[in-house]
Amino acid sequence: MRYSVAIRYLLIFCVFAGIALGLLGCGLGESSEKLDLTKRVSDKTASVALTNDGADDPEVFNFGFDLRGSPHEDARQYLPFLDYLEQATSYRFRLRFTPNDGEIIDDLGSNVVQFAAIGAESYIRARHQYHVIPLVRGLNQYNKAEYQSVIVVAPGSPVEQLQDLVGKRFAFGSLSSTRGHLIPRIVLQEHGISLQDFKLYDHTGSHTNCAKAVISGEFDACGMQDIMGRQLAAEGLLRIVHESNYFPSSGIVTNSKVPEEVRDRVKQALLDFKPLSIHAKRLYRWQLTEMSNGFVEADDEDYHALHEWNHKFGLIRHAEASAEQ
Repeated sequence: MRYSVAIRYLLIFCVFAGIALGLLGCGLGESSEKLDLTKRVSDKTASVALTNDGADDPEVFNFGFDLRGSPHEDARQYLPFLDYLEQATSYRFRLRFTPNDGEIIDDLGSNVVQFAAIGAESYIRARHQYHVIPLVRGLNQYNKAEYQSVIVVAPGSPVEQLQDLVGKRFAFGSLSSTRGHLIPRIVLQEHGISLQDFKLYDHTGSHTNCAKAVISGEFDACGMQDIMGRQLAAEGLLRIVHESNYFPSSGIVTNSKVPEEVRDRVKQALLDFKPLSIHAKRLYRWQLTEMSNGFVEADDEDYHALHEWNHKFGLIRHAEASAEQ
């Protein structure tokens, strides 16, 4: 019986990975700690580089990212995008992966990466700690610089509304994720549900892992990004029980060590990016990102409400907050 359950789980995940996300193979136990994407690959298939040669080249800007799906799938999306930035700015870029034992905001603060695509939650923390500079926010398929989080359960779950989650097992994505952690926390708080009301809760590290935890039956529900959640629901793998309000979308930021001239040129290239028309040909599944329709200029004031929720939940220490400029 145990063997058949394992086979069933593997088949479900293969469907989830192959159909819903376009991931290659059934890398059920893929460990992001073993991946090194600091070296560009010529065929743009996001093959794992085995060395870190040239990672400290001062003429190359490192581009980091918050993990959304699997490291390989995220890399396949970003590598063609970096090609566009190189052509538009004449600068050179390298994709750099932050392993599980690190944080993208620390990479920004220590100048390991100079630019990064990060969610609102990561931006808020990086702004407080390292004074990073917002450049642009992503425009979704509706041409809005906003996004939602969804709370999902298995199709046959008895959970019909949020109050039914009391006493259940709840999964979040990454602790630093806006739609995988912060927005679900906001939704639960607004419905009178605290973390102590769950039988169990945990952070799985990514939206993909969060979904897998519910599909496998390990958890009863999870909070995750809207695009992936709706796609999995359309495939019959999950069911959405709640959609959040809209919040400021993910964007691209730079650290304070990047010269102003460079920041301005990159920012203009991002604003000129047209992924639905003239720049669509070489992109890979860009429609699954939070930036499917390009970018709009970002400002720190856009994230004020989320700043306040971070303070309410104690996610930003007062010492960090007082350092903000």
